[in-house]
Amino acid sequence: MKVLVACEYSGRVRDAFTALGHDATSVDLLPSETEGKHIQGDVLEVIKSEHFDLMIAHPPCTDLAVSGARWFPEKRKDGSQQRALEFVRALLDAPIQRIALENPVSIISSQIRKPDQYVQPWMFGEGEVKKTGLWLKNLPLLTPTNIVDGREPRVWKMGPSENRWKDRSRTYEGIAKAMAEQWGE
Repeated sequence: MKVLVACEYSGRVRDAFTALGHDATSVDLLPSETEGKHIQGDVLEVIKSEHFDLMIAHPPCTDLAVSGARWFPEKRKDGSQQRALEFVRALLDAPIQRIALENPVSIISSQIRKPDQYVQPWMFGEGEVKKTGLWLKNLPLLTPTNIVDGREPRVWKMGPSENRWKDRSRTYEGIAKAMAEQWGE
């Protein structure tokens, strides 16, 4: 299967699909953190130029996540929130048969539509808490693979740092593996 992983610099989802024999490509404005098939550029341009069977999209949550609601008035005023919502719509409307869009609890729910499912890392073998929505097109809900105890809000507790945003946005490996195993059939 030809898989596009949109807005992914970590390579985790791409690598999970590649490990199962799929032709997976990640696309991001940033370079990839790991070796693998990666295009550094605008994902909307890539979608126009190539055919994919499945897209898993991770649009930036900076202007969308309710964890940053205190900045929403500024984001509305400068137009960044509207641009972020337009980007989400473009991803969801892409001419790809199967699509999963992933984002934390966000205004996508109130401005576009509610997610089909919320998942947590602890449902997939990671002892952490990070409620994440999945907006699905022609894909089944993810089934938990390894429910664990020891649920720690590590991401929420991260202190300020230059790379905090990157560290908070990486897909958990257990979730990436479940996506590849369950959606890659």
